[in-house]
Amino acid sequence: MKNSLLIGLFLCLFAFTASAQSAKSVSILGDSYSTFQGFVQPDTNWVWYFDPAKTMNTDVTSVRETWWHQFIKKNGYRLCVNNSFSGSTICNSGYKRDKPDFADYSDRSFVTRMDNLGCPDIIFIFGGTNDAWAGSPIGDYKYEGWTKEDLFSFRPAMAKMLTHMVDRYPNVDIYFILNDGLREEIGESVKTICEQLQVPCIELQGIDKLNGHPSVKGMAQICEQIEAFLAGQ
Repeated sequence: MKNSLLIGLFLCLFAFTASAQSAKSVSILGDSYSTFQGFVQPDTNWVWYFDPAKTMNTDVTSVRETWWHQFIKKNGYRLCVNNSFSGSTICNSGYKRDKPDFADYSDRSFVTRMDNLGCPDIIFIFGGTNDAWAGSPIGDYKYEGWTKEDLFSFRPAMAKMLTHMVDRYPNVDIYFILNDGLREEIGESVKTICEQLQVPCIELQGIDKLNGHPSVKGMAQICEQIEAFLAGQ
């Protein structure tokens, strides 16, 4: 009887471990929309959503209310790496901050952080919002031969990022999440480059926001719209 009990416990433990290991993992390359204090890597990345919450900015008070935590929890996935940085642009040109030239954001841009996502099964890239808000240079569509200067403009940096990530993460499902309410040339550029490089683009619609950032309601809407998109594939 004792041996049978031990064998049963061992089999249960093995089944649990195998199930946990088989769960798909998710990484996020994002900006403030995907941050939450204590849940970004590296932890020196700036965040918008704090614990405890800065309630003058948002009604999001728990990591469980973020879009990505809801998505991972509801669908039985695991979090691999959340490399999100508040205020970050895809290209290397950031906010002018009342100066005549764009700030050099190459220390935090998406093209700088794109290699640091672990070994996930799924990657969500959620960006472009700060490129739009900062008025970063658009540049030309360019799909190879990028120069250092090219990466200070949105279109070539976006193309460089997606091209590199498709090669850097083979057999990983990569999706770009496109925020609503961005200036038209950013949105159209994202869709054009995603189509060219065959990266699915999830276009958000009608997201509820406070101070330009998803509220609790908006976070739930993002999760729902991602799930609806994936269900329709």
